[in-house]
Amino acid sequence: MAEKTTRGSQDVPGSSPDENEFPFGYPTNICEDAPDQKYLCSNCNNILKKALQTLCGHRYCSACLSWIVRNNKNAICQKCKEEDPSTLGEGSLLAEEKEHQSLCEYALIPCHTGCGHMVMRKKLADHLENGCVNNVTMCQKCKRSLSSSEYQEHSCEDNLCKDQNPVPTETPAKEKNGSTPLINKDGCRFSEVGCSFRGSKEKIKEHEKTAVGAHMLLLLQHIKQLKASLCTAAKAAHGFIPQPKLNVNGAGKSISDLQIPVGLEINGDLEVDCFPGSSVSEDESVLQQLVREKVISELENKLHVFENIVAVLNKEVETSNLEITAFRRQSELDQNIIRGLELKIAELHRCLTQKDAGLSSLHKSLLFSEQASYDGVFLWKITDVGRKLQDSVTGRTVSLYSPAFYTAKYGYKVCLRVYLNGDGTGKGTHVSLFFVVMKGDYDALLPWPFRHKVTFMLLDQNNREHIIDAFRPDLTSASFQRPVNDMNVASGCPMFLPLSKLQSPKYAYVKEDTLFLKCIIETN
Repeated sequence: MAEKTTRGSQDVPGSSPDENEFPFGYPTNICEDAPDQKYLCSNCNNILKKALQTLCGHRYCSACLSWIVRNNKNAICQKCKEEDPSTLGEGSLLAEEKEHQSLCEYALIPCHTGCGHMVMRKKLADHLENGCVNNVTMCQKCKRSLSSSEYQEHSCEDNLCKDQNPVPTETPAKEKNGSTPLINKDGCRFSEVGCSFRGSKEKIKEHEKTAVGAHMLLLLQHIKQLKASLCTAAKAAHGFIPQPKLNVNGAGKSISDLQIPVGLEINGDLEVDCFPGSSVSEDESVLQQLVREKVISELENKLHVFENIVAVLNKEVETSNLEITAFRRQSELDQNIIRGLELKIAELHRCLTQKDAGLSSLHKSLLFSEQASYDGVFLWKITDVGRKLQDSVTGRTVSLYSPAFYTAKYGYKVCLRVYLNGDGTGKGTHVSLFFVVMKGDYDALLPWPFRHKVTFMLLDQNNREHIIDAFRPDLTSASFQRPVNDMNVASGCPMFLPLSKLQSPKYAYVKEDTLFLKCIIETN
């Protein structure tokens, strides 16, 4: 939709447009899938129409950008404000300077021969060679007008017609005036061979990088036309095309009266047949030499131009190769940095694992320290009795150890060991409760063997009938000698309490899935 503007007495710069003059792009619902963000206008958020790209890199519809700039000369790009306001600068000012349309290889442009066709910029050279009705060549033998592709396959009895110059049916405007167009300082360096791009130095540099293929096609077409024009000049010397009369040394001979050797052919290099033994006058030889020198001069000039163009292309290729090499080196450096960071992450993970293990050990030690007693009296609370009894029956957890406790601050270190499903003579029928002497920090100062009386109690949580059992250590048993390992062999009561009594509802030994065991060591 073209931009429509209405003017009124209230229409002043900066005023808001009404619904008829507000510009916008194509609606997004014309696409089957949701279009990518890069195809949407930064102003109307519709699909770009005649896309323009600003200095900050964002894209706008041509009508949208024109409307914004027209109403606010110092307009700031809204996308720049949304993405990072801290980076706003001169590059964020909106201006119609960088046109994507003038760079896009897929943009439709009119054929410069005036044939009326609109073709993509990248296919212009192919159109000129195969499809342009105005870019035709007339066969000098059969007088037929042929397109470039038809002319390549056309054959006559006289093969010389293959090299005739293409005769356009309509001469472009820039050739009608008879003057050679000057290369504008803001034009592409390939404008001599048909490229119509114009812009600032930055735009031209970017265009020449992205349009190398199109330039090569235009260059190929220009070389073909040059070859045909040189062939025409040679044939003019043979008398195919009448030339104005030229007097040489007063002789009334014209160029058309002179016999130029047929050996003057233009096919890559200039070949000259001197016709040894032929009778050619001195004046005719001079004319022949002048024609040859003119053709050679034109060829040398064109060759120089093409050498410059090839040099420019080679320079661009070398620059691209250097950039690719730099990118590869940077990629290798980045990969080395990434590998180094991965090694550091692995090392940190290992350290964290070690610290977690240390924290777990400290937590267990702290828990035992909080539960420890130092007066020979210890109360052990066992929770989840039902689950732990089942684990004992299945053999998953045969026994449970209590936290360590002490007979005094610097006394014996001991703990309890209980088999909820019994052990030895009480296995499967009784709860077995044992006393364990552990290796302590002050064993060297204590008397051995351990000889203090030990009393076990299973507390009735209704305070009616506690289960009590006691024993005195066997002084000859290894269980009560000074420990060599972390723990001595447990010793105690394998038939401490029948399981039937533990689970009976008449008693309150297990209440809320919890039981309490108490150990009293006489320290007198």
